[in-house]
Amino acid sequence: MRALFSQFLRYSWVGLLNTALGLFVIWGLMLAGLGPYAANVAGYAAGLVLSFFLNRTWTFRAQEAGWPVARFLCAFAIAYGANLTILTLGLEILPGAAYALQPVAIGIYSVVFFLLCRFFVFSVRNTET
Repeated sequence: MRALFSQFLRYSWVGLLNTALGLFVIWGLMLAGLGPYAANVAGYAAGLVLSFFLNRTWTFRAQEAGWPVARFLCAFAIAYGANLTILTLGLEILPGAAYALQPVAIGIYSVVFFLLCRFFVFSVRNTET
């Protein structure tokens, strides 16, 4: 249980770093004249790349020779789908609560993505903490 908590803390730090990078890229590209949607896609892509490398090497300390990029992207898609599902269901029940529901949806995304990364993406090498 201690190893799981330690990994979740590292995962959280990686999340903060990739969020900061993504926001930096988004704002920088918008200042350079790119539209908000294209900038958003580029920012999220940059954050996702950083997240993969830091989670692979630091959070889960994966040692495999291959690059589990496909599993990582699949895990991201599932976690993001869970985020959108919670947000959509929440808005059906509480239509005026979009601001309050966003942190709940983000929390669901974070937990689902962590568990998928731990047990599916980087599952074979989770021995070192």
